Amino acid sequence: MMRDAATFEPVESRLTKPQFWGTLPARWTSDVEETLVCCQVRQETHDVKSFFFRSPAGHGFSFEPGQFVTLELEIDGETINRCYTISSSPTRPHTISITVKRVPGGKVSNWLHDNLQAGAQVRVLGPSGEFTCARHPARKYLFLSAGSGITPLMSMSRAHHELSEDRDIAFVHSARTPEDIIFARELDLIATNQSNFRASFVCERVGTRTNWPGVTGFLTLPLLKLIAPDFMEREVFTCGPAPYMKAVRDLLDEAGFDRRHYHEESFSFETLIEEAPELLAEVAPAENGDVLANTFAVSFSRSNREIHCGTDQHVLDAARQAGVRLPASCTQGMCGTCKVKLVSGQVEMKHNGGIRQREIDQGMVLLCCSKPLSDLVVDK
Repeated sequence: MMRDAATFEPVESRLTKPQFWGTLPARWTSDVEETLVCCQVRQETHDVKSFFFRSPAGHGFSFEPGQFVTLELEIDGETINRCYTISSSPTRPHTISITVKRVPGGKVSNWLHDNLQAGAQVRVLGPSGEFTCARHPARKYLFLSAGSGITPLMSMSRAHHELSEDRDIAFVHSARTPEDIIFARELDLIATNQSNFRASFVCERVGTRTNWPGVTGFLTLPLLKLIAPDFMEREVFTCGPAPYMKAVRDLLDEAGFDRRHYHEESFSFETLIEEAPELLAEVAPAENGDVLANTFAVSFSRSNREIHCGTDQHVLDAARQAGVRLPASCTQGMCGTCKVKLVSGQVEMKHNGGIRQREIDQGMVLLCCSKPLSDLVVDK
């Protein structure tokens, strides 16, 4: 045993082991502990970083691979909510990670890359989401991803790997260049350890890797048949930019794939609203004469706007129809992006975990899943 020359005290006795070693942590919940601590930042590619978080109280994270969390960030004096898929595996419950691509001009992704460091505290809500292989057990899977859409499928792959479940998984990832492939080495490692796991990469161009031995171009039906000849028998999970997911749907429809075995992320976390309430669907404003009797007035106190909302219509939908731009993401009551303070009035709200009970008690609501029961005044 090594000893210190001055005191002869064993060096090991002076080292403090992490509190969580050898213990099963109590489950973390954002209702009880809203703030997590960033414990590591890892550079994945030239424009992608992974951020790891730990519970200050030592709580553990329980989630299904493929789910997401919502970060509540203070940027330039403004509170901004953004959803990010969990990239880590639930088999490692002491930490949780998200993997973020820097979006040119993106307010949140650039702030995270430039400012979030180990030791920083962040308010986090979740986990939430239904895009998970845990709810669709299958003998064979096909994972299709592009860009940062790899994160939920990476969580699923890591979970199978660390549980030593050698499930038949064909993982096909598309990237701009070989340098843009996220988790390339780890996917190769999983493929080495799991005989039924196969990772394939499709790069739009070779970039600086002139010796790239892989496929260049885009994913096509003939290429998919070459990579996974039995793809028609597989449970398919897809995540990536909206144009990519549409291309995948078209490709599978062309092949006659049974959509009952197809699953995709219902919204793009990083691109749908990264900087862009203006990216929300454009709907023609209603004419004044279209206001019906069974509506209530909704006033936005800070923007000095007023709209009318039907009794069986969600406030967010009515706002979009009236041309009012509001931050929103999932539109399913899960992410918390459209959370606002209800100054006066009452709503019927049916959410899916995107708001804490204490926030509801304080008068907060999610506009995407709230229907008016009276005239409303919203602090927005």
